[in-house]
Amino acid sequence: MTSASRAAPASVSGPRASRRAPLVWTAAGIVALCASVAVAVTIGPADIGVADVWTVIAAHLGAGTTAGEVTPIRDGIVWDLRLPRTLLAAVCGAGLAVCGAVLQSLLRNPLADPFVLGVSSGASTGAVLVVVLGVGGGALSVSGGAFIGAVCSFALVMLLSHSLGGTTDRVVLAGVAAMQLFSALTSFVVMTAADAETTRGVLFWLLGSLGGAGWSDVWAGTAVLVLVLAVCLGHARTLDAFAFGQDAAASLGVHVARTRLVLLCATALLTAALVASAGAIGFVGLVLPHAVRALTGPGHARLLPVCALAGAVFLVWVDTLARTVLAPQEVPVGVVTSLIGVPAFVLVLYRTRRAR
Repeated sequence: MTSASRAAPASVSGPRASRRAPLVWTAAGIVALCASVAVAVTIGPADIGVADVWTVIAAHLGAGTTAGEVTPIRDGIVWDLRLPRTLLAAVCGAGLAVCGAVLQSLLRNPLADPFVLGVSSGASTGAVLVVVLGVGGGALSVSGGAFIGAVCSFALVMLLSHSLGGTTDRVVLAGVAAMQLFSALTSFVVMTAADAETTRGVLFWLLGSLGGAGWSDVWAGTAVLVLVLAVCLGHARTLDAFAFGQDAAASLGVHVARTRLVLLCATALLTAALVASAGAIGFVGLVLPHAVRALTGPGHARLLPVCALAGAVFLVWVDTLARTVLAPQEVPVGVVTSLIGVPAFVLVLYRTRRAR
């Protein structure tokens, strides 16, 4: 046996190991997410254990009963307050991380995140118009107003970028313009028409808050997340082609304009749904995709599922920290993500620079 033939098994095991690695990270992410949700729900003023959480969940799913095991008050704390909030945090973290990964590849901009399209600013304006000016006459909720504002902002971005040529840099510039416009409108309405108490509530929502989470928010966010994640995974190989530029993608048979429109609409829809439920939560979609790429590589079929799980686990613990660190006062989730995200992003940039 020659030395070359003896080395062959080692050369085969490398690719197999690299293919197994994303599966390992995915499995680890699922386990970490389940454990994080179970533990996070127990953290708070009320003394609730993990066993109590599983008992309540099983009872509400028809697989058991809470009689003699968990009091009605604890049942309400778990099922009506903490569990929907924790699950909404997981959905928002997963969605924002997926949107960030897609936009960074689609726009070929490492600083792109879900709010680069101006969706967050538009949602904020819509919410403020409902809360402060009473737009909708009571028939429109804050989430509904935020969603309509987000859609209007995205439509403006698409119109501007198309009229300017439709290239990726024009999309980013149009997003920045829309972001500034709707931020200015929001500030104008709050400064001129809101009282002190309303202003405080609006600003808290603008910084990101999961305090009003309900099961309807969880189901709506989950449905949009599953739909958009399926669309993005279906375009995984196309996103890989975009990493080499639009011309390279076109040469590989990708319909660049149509694909970009589909993926931009999908990420904008998901961002709008999440912002409408939880407000503006920054840095999740900016930082986590960079960290996950270091684990899974750039291939989007591997990257997107792990991104979703990492974002979910991250925001579950960020929200837990936000509601307990200064209890009984609650810190806006967006403040905590920024405090964590800024140094983390600097570290990612530093590690990327050293790798090059």
